[in-house]
Amino acid sequence: MTDTRLPGGAPGANNRTYVRTNLGRRDQFLVGLLRAAFAVGQVAAPALAARAAEQLFFRPPRRRPSRVGLPAGGRRVPAGAPSGPLAVWSWGHGPAVYLLHGWGGRAEQLAGFVGPLVNAGFRVVALDAPGHGRSAGRLSSAPEFARALVSVAERCGAPHGFVAHSLGAAAVAIALRNGVPARRLVFIGAPLQPLAWVDAFARRLGLEAAVLDRMRKLSERRLAFDWDDLVVAPPPAVPAPPLLVVHDRDDREVASDDGAAIAATWPGARLYTTTGLGHHRVLRDPAVVAVAAAFLSGERMETSPLGQAACVHERTPPEAGDRCEDCTLEADLFAPERRRLGACPA
Repeated sequence: MTDTRLPGGAPGANNRTYVRTNLGRRDQFLVGLLRAAFAVGQVAAPALAARAAEQLFFRPPRRRPSRVGLPAGGRRVPAGAPSGPLAVWSWGHGPAVYLLHGWGGRAEQLAGFVGPLVNAGFRVVALDAPGHGRSAGRLSSAPEFARALVSVAERCGAPHGFVAHSLGAAAVAIALRNGVPARRLVFIGAPLQPLAWVDAFARRLGLEAAVLDRMRKLSERRLAFDWDDLVVAPPPAVPAPPLLVVHDRDDREVASDDGAAIAATWPGARLYTTTGLGHHRVLRDPAVVAVAAAFLSGERMETSPLGQAACVHERTPPEAGDRCEDCTLEADLFAPERRRLGACPA
């Protein structure tokens, strides 16, 4: 593992526990009503309470489209999953790089990666996962994300790489274990163990252990997937593709310790730590996009892709034409005489 730290971005600095439920943090009244309903339901009808909890947990929020939108020139690709039609777009030509958002997200969140990757010679494929964005479906999960990826890859070609955010990284890890090939991976804000979200959900609604166990069995039967397999880890049976882990130390949804742990357990992984970008703005940061594109390209770069006259970190360089400290550290990451990125595996 190679660790590139931007100022203040030491691994382990963030010990917050990530929390994800389908309930808004501010809607305490709704939370109170649900807690009361489950308190009664768990006693009167535990099987019904477990089914209601499963439906609530696996139902993603339907957010409005981003004001940024997708880049022009994207071609719609007909594709589907067991949940119904998928919204898929493709740009450019060449080896395929797939973009996958996280829970409650949509393809627009990764729009900033499209142009740089197309310019680097890739075909870029982005999709709305089942139950998200413009794709069909009411419920969703990491296994269903992964199955959608398999379906799209069958239409668009074997993946050269993936850029995956948050729960999307868990889906890519599942797809790799199921035999989907990839030469390079970029995981951004990835959770090491997404099951922690279940624990947070259960605590928030006051679910008893017996009801939570029923909920688990219901979902495992419906998804044909064991909860214990929901972990971001390298595939056990084949060599793990090179991985770049990007994580912000101020991520309030997935602790930065998770990114460090994933990189530590993934052979040869690189950890790129930022600060001040959180869980979502990191996807729009020009420095992160440039580093990810360079990593997927496997370029041997004598200078950072960011070391240009204008500092992409929007800071004033010490002197005209100089780079800020962040640019210097990024240049050090990609300097071939120091930490040279190798060519993609044959």
